Amino acid sequence: MLRSALLVLTLSLLPLASQAQTVGTLDPKPLPPLANPTDPSVPAKELFGRRTRPAALEPESIGSYARGCVAGAAMLPIDGETWQVMRLSRNRNWGHPHLVSYLQRLAQRVPEINGWPGLLVGDISQPRGGPMLTGHASHQVGLDADVWLTPMPSRTLSRVEREELSATNMVRSDRLDIDPAVWTPQHTALIRAVARDREVARIFVNPAIKRALCREAGDDRSWLSKVRPMWGHNYHFHIRMACPRGDASCSNQAPPPRDDGCGAELANWFTPQMLNPKPGKPRPPLTLAQLPSECRRVLLAE
Repeated sequence: MLRSALLVLTLSLLPLASQAQTVGTLDPKPLPPLANPTDPSVPAKELFGRRTRPAALEPESIGSYARGCVAGAAMLPIDGETWQVMRLSRNRNWGHPHLVSYLQRLAQRVPEINGWPGLLVGDISQPRGGPMLTGHASHQVGLDADVWLTPMPSRTLSRVEREELSATNMVRSDRLDIDPAVWTPQHTALIRAVARDREVARIFVNPAIKRALCREAGDDRSWLSKVRPMWGHNYHFHIRMACPRGDASCSNQAPPPRDDGCGAELANWFTPQMLNPKPGKPRPPLTLAQLPSECRRVLLAE
């Protein structure tokens, strides 16, 4: 049963993994208007992907991480003393204020955590969350963020670099382990520090990275339970925050298993069936009617 569930999950995410390092553009064009935006068959990603500003509502994460939206989103500034936002043309540096505040606090701690100058931040959410036109099944409620496994340089990156620079692939070409030429103790220190934070519900990494973390965890292995293997995530790790207190419409995931996840569960990711799955059938895109009813209010708000 476990292997079958992992295979289904892998097949559903395969089209997304290759898009993580897709280059951006220096001249983003607005999407053309929809011919009939009120048609109930229009994919929700087409509607939310055309909202370039957040909903002027009280901050709230609505629904689940892969089926929801966010009201009153805040923007992570593209530059901070210890962070820089990548792929600016995507306009995905928006999130629940709780997450944006957390990322700023985390970035400020990074020089002490592992000696890096700071973080390079990838996709968070769209201004109103919801399904994205490309690249993610989750990131819909403003509580998910991708952080590159490449340290921020000690200078401000140019716009061209932010759109075209690729992060470093941490995984060996056979996908069975990390590449020792690029993986460092600083990577382990950063992921460990984030996993120990009570506000963080999950961290997603490539299975090969999870394998390395299992080796390098040391005596305290309690934090490993939050670190979950997922294909893709060769270049970045994915932080998922728990629902903010008081957001009654936000659905948390069930807590992760109590063990460290370094045994049979992890081994299943390296079976021939998982390493070389047959292409899966794409899932039909979500429509607005399939999201929580409050997301219609978020979509239509000023």
